[in-house]
Amino acid sequence: MTDTSREHPTADWQSLQARLRTIGHRRLILVEGSQENTCTWMHRQLSRMNTSHSLWVGRAEHAEAVGLPHLQANHYQQWLGRETSLLVWDGWQGNPPDAFAALAGTLQAGGLLFWLVPPLDRWRHYGDPDYVRTGLDQAEEHPFAARLAMVIGGDASIVRVQADDSGLANWPELPAHTAGFTPQTTDEQQQLLQHLVRFGQGRRRRPLVITADRGRGKSAAMGIAAARLLLAGREQVLVTAPSRDNVDTLFRHAVLELGEELAEQSESELVSRTGHRLSYMPVPELLAARPAAEVVLVDEAAGLPAHWLRDILLGWPRVAFATTVHGYEGTGRGFAIRFREILDRETPHWRGIPLHQPVRWAGDDPLEQLVFRLFLLAAEGAVEPVPEVADVDIQPWVPADASEQELSQAFGLLVDAHYRTTPADLRQWLDDPGAQSWRAVYRGQTVGVLWGTVEGGIEAGLAEQVAQGRRRLRGHLLAQSLASHGGFPEAASLKTLRVVRIAVVEQARHLGIGRQLVDAAAAACRGQGLDAIGTSFGGNDPLVRFWQACDFRVVRLGLRQEASTGEFPVQMMRGLSDAGASLETQLRTRFARHWQVLVPRHWSQLEPVLMGTLGADLPPDTGPDNNDRRDLNSFAHGYRGFELSLPMLQAVSAAPGVMAWLCQQPDFPLWCRAVLQGWSWAALQAALLCSGQRDGEQRLRGLACQLLQNGPEL
Repeated sequence: MTDTSREHPTADWQSLQARLRTIGHRRLILVEGSQENTCTWMHRQLSRMNTSHSLWVGRAEHAEAVGLPHLQANHYQQWLGRETSLLVWDGWQGNPPDAFAALAGTLQAGGLLFWLVPPLDRWRHYGDPDYVRTGLDQAEEHPFAARLAMVIGGDASIVRVQADDSGLANWPELPAHTAGFTPQTTDEQQQLLQHLVRFGQGRRRRPLVITADRGRGKSAAMGIAAARLLLAGREQVLVTAPSRDNVDTLFRHAVLELGEELAEQSESELVSRTGHRLSYMPVPELLAARPAAEVVLVDEAAGLPAHWLRDILLGWPRVAFATTVHGYEGTGRGFAIRFREILDRETPHWRGIPLHQPVRWAGDDPLEQLVFRLFLLAAEGAVEPVPEVADVDIQPWVPADASEQELSQAFGLLVDAHYRTTPADLRQWLDDPGAQSWRAVYRGQTVGVLWGTVEGGIEAGLAEQVAQGRRRLRGHLLAQSLASHGGFPEAASLKTLRVVRIAVVEQARHLGIGRQLVDAAAAACRGQGLDAIGTSFGGNDPLVRFWQACDFRVVRLGLRQEASTGEFPVQMMRGLSDAGASLETQLRTRFARHWQVLVPRHWSQLEPVLMGTLGADLPPDTGPDNNDRRDLNSFAHGYRGFELSLPMLQAVSAAPGVMAWLCQQPDFPLWCRAVLQGWSWAALQAALLCSGQRDGEQRLRGLACQLLQNGPEL
C-alpha cells in the first residue's frame, strides 16, 4: 500500500524492520528537507526506537542527543568488519562516496539506512562539505550528485520522507515470501570452507585467491577454516590485512569455532588448548620478522601493494588471498587482473574461488542493488573481439553528459585497468570542472578512455612560493609536485593537462589505441594553448615504456613508495609549447644530475629492469674522459679494484647509449645492484646475483670488457 497522508509512527519503522528481516532485505530511507528539520525528525524517531547495533555518521552532538555511537564519515574504516541494524547518515556533514558504500555494507538483513539530505532537486548545486577536501567546492554544479538524485528518484524501493512537510512518506510494498530468510552458510561458503581446509593441509605452493562482493561470508569462512586447521594439527596460522579492523569478522568466527578448545585470547592472537596459534600481524611486521607458519591468510588483499603480496606469496608454503570485488575500495577486479600476472608467473598452480551468493541478506536485496547502481560498482567494460584499429574512432567525450550505458562501460574500463579506482574517482571525474576526456569507440562500444584534468596557470608570485615550499595548493597534483620538488615555479605557472587515468579494454591492448588517445589529447591541448601534457603513476617498466612510446619523458621519481601500489611515483611529461618544451628539458637535466646521488639512498630496491629503463631515458652527460676510459680498461683487465673503480663505473653508466646497452646484458641486474644501487656483496650473494665478492667482481669485469669491445663508443 502507499500512504502519504500522515507521518508514520515509530511502530511502523519497527514493524518494517521485522518484515524486512523475514525476507532478507534492507532499505534506504531518504529524509529530505532542511538541515534542522531532517535532524529534528530523525531525533524524534530514534527516541522511541530500538537503537541497539546502531550508528550515527555525522556530528558527535547529534549522535549523543539520542545515545548513538558516532563516527565521522572519513573514519569509516574503523567500522568495517562490524554489523549494524540501523544507520543514520547525515548528508549535511558530507557524503564521501567510498565511506557511504562501505558503511552501507555493514547493515544486516532488516537494516534501515536513514540518509538526511537536502531535497533531491537541489543536489546538482548543493555544496557538499566533503567537496572542500577534494577541491570540488569551486565547481558551479555537480553532475555526480545530480546523477545520484536521478537514480534515487527512479528507485521505488526507497522510502522518501519529506521532513519539511510533516514527514510525509511513501510506504513500500514488500514482496510476499512464504519462507523466512535466515542468515546462514550458503552452499558456496561451505564449499569454500572445504577448499580452505584442504588447502591448509595439502601440498605447498598451491595458493588460493578468493573473490567476493561484500556480505558473501569470505572472512567468516576464513576464520572458521583457520580454527579447524588449528584443531586438525596446524601449529601456526598467520593472518594479515591492511588493518586489524579488517579481520574482526575472521577472528570472531574463529573464536566461535574453537569453542571450549580456546585457551587464550587477545586482540591479535588466539591460542588453543594444544598451544596452536592463530595470529594477526601487520604486513610490514610480517615481512620483517618472517615468522614460521604453515598457513598465511591475507584478507582484503586488494588494499595491499602488489610487491607485498608477491613477498607474502613467495615467503610461506601455503597462502590464501581474499578480497572484495565490488566493494567500497573499487579495486577488486583491477587487483585480480594485475595479481593474476604474478600468480601465473610464480605459482602457476594457483586456484581462484569466486563467491556470488550473499550470506547476510537475500540475493535480491534492494539496498545492495541501489548502492551498486549509485556508484557503478558492477560497471564492466565492453566485451568485443579485437578491433580493427583503422575502424576505431577517437572522440572528445564528456562523461557527465553520457548515457548510463556509456558511463558504465567507460568506468568499468578504469576499474579493470587500474589498481585502485573507487567511487570517489567517479565523483571526481564527473564533477571536476577542469576535466577533459576522450574515448575510443569501436562499433558503438567504448573500448578505450582517457581522463585528464587541466592544472597549473598559477599566478607567478604564488607559483614562486609553491616552488620554495612555502605554500601548498589543493589539487594541481602534477604541477605542484614538479614545482615544489623540482624547484621550478614555471611548473605551476604553465598550464598542463595531467592524464589521471587511461584504459583500454583487455582484448584491444597493444594495438596502439592508447597512443591514439594520448595523441588526440595532446593535439587538443596544443589547440587550447596548453603548454604540456603529463602524468604521474606508480612506476613499473611496462607503463614507463608505454609513456615513452607516447613521446613522454621522465622528469621526476618520487622518494617514497606509494601506499596503494608499493611503487615509486614516476612523473613524465611532453612539452607542447616552447615554454613547455623548455620546462621539460630543465626538469630532465636536473633529474639526471640528482640521479646517481639519490639512487643508493632512496631507490636501492627499485627493480633493475625499471632502473635500466629510467636510466636510459635520462639525458646523457658529457661522457667519460680519457682518465675514465683508462680506468675502465684497467678494471676490465683486473688491474684496478672494484671499490676504487666505482665512481668511474657510475660515470660510464651515464654515458650516451651505455645504459640502454647494459639493459640487454644478462649480468645487468648485478651491475645495477652493485654499481648503481650500492648493494653490499653479502646482499648480492643473498639475492643470488653472485656467489661472493670474487665471483661478482669477475663478472663485472667481464661485462666491462664486453662494453669496451661491443658497446657504444665511449
